[in-house]
Amino acid sequence: MNLFDVYPINPINIVKGVGSLVYDDKGTEYLDLYGGHAVISIGHTNPHYVKRLEDQLHQIGFYSNSIEIPLQKQLAEKLGKVSGKEHYQLFLCNSGAEANENALKLASFYNGKKKIIAFRKAFHGRTSLAVAATDNAKIVAPVNETDNVIFLPWCDEAALEQAFAQNEISSVIIEGIQGVGGIQVATESFLQKIRSLCDEHNAVFIADSVQCGYGRTGKFYSHDFAGVDADIYSMAKGMGNGFPIGAISISPKIKPAYGMLGTTFGGNHLACAAALAVLEEIEQNNLMQNAAEVGGYLIEELKKFEQVKEVRGRGLMIGIELPEELAHVRKELLNKHHIFTGEAKPNVVRLLPALNLTKAHADQFLTAFAAVLKPASVTA
Repeated sequence: MNLFDVYPINPINIVKGVGSLVYDDKGTEYLDLYGGHAVISIGHTNPHYVKRLEDQLHQIGFYSNSIEIPLQKQLAEKLGKVSGKEHYQLFLCNSGAEANENALKLASFYNGKKKIIAFRKAFHGRTSLAVAATDNAKIVAPVNETDNVIFLPWCDEAALEQAFAQNEISSVIIEGIQGVGGIQVATESFLQKIRSLCDEHNAVFIADSVQCGYGRTGKFYSHDFAGVDADIYSMAKGMGNGFPIGAISISPKIKPAYGMLGTTFGGNHLACAAALAVLEEIEQNNLMQNAAEVGGYLIEELKKFEQVKEVRGRGLMIGIELPEELAHVRKELLNKHHIFTGEAKPNVVRLLPALNLTKAHADQFLTAFAAVLKPASVTA
């Protein structure tokens, strides 16, 4: 049997990782500034994380949600404390798409409405409703198409007000910073406008924090910069540092009922142990502050490069927009300087490293970035 060929693959076999460094099967060292799509939040093979998982595996790895799982309650308590949302409720699942799927479904249960507002260049996942709210026709199968999703221009307050005036809106789903969309930061006034319109129309404000959450921006949720609370926060990626786990944090105004949501694997013992280890590391080692400081340093230094069109982002969620003639930069960083970065098409280099990235590793990247850009400036 062959693998179903849906991923463009770099011919690199990574066999080991430590912190922000990974190594291939030939022993070559790479600096990982992408963390496998923002997943590695506390570093590869973090010792506390490894021990947490290993200890749990020696006890029990899985049982269903038909029994008490104290680790779930411990996780809810820790997440409430670290995120500042202690009065919210937690539903655990397995991925970001699942988290958004359940958030959109829960919103419709809550108010009985069907229409969803999403935004241009949004990415919310690949499951049925999450992909319908994703602005990429190439990944929306005919069976996923629905008239229930209204796509609006990014941060257009007038369009938002008009959509509410013309439709019965169930929910608004928005990434605080669009990831796949090119590291586009939602303005604070726009997030505040969503909050006020949702309050006025009994709609649900869903803060998609799958990529831009979990401390990456220097605050726990990037939406927190706007000083308003969403009704539901979705999360995954950095939540488990590589172990599959997702969740939604739910406002107390939304009441649960047996059977409303469900999952087989969500909230299993191993997943909870992984997520607890991540939160413990974030809390004990001030990783949100580190993300703000090292990320802020990177952003300011990157703005000094004349060839860079724009630097966007917050903390350690950074987008570097380049002109077309520099579209080769990401591949050169990988192949010549052994640095993993991400991209947002067509010409945005994405940095999504672990939250404990050191300034020394940030400088290593800046040196390599300067070297890649130098031939272009000489030619010019």
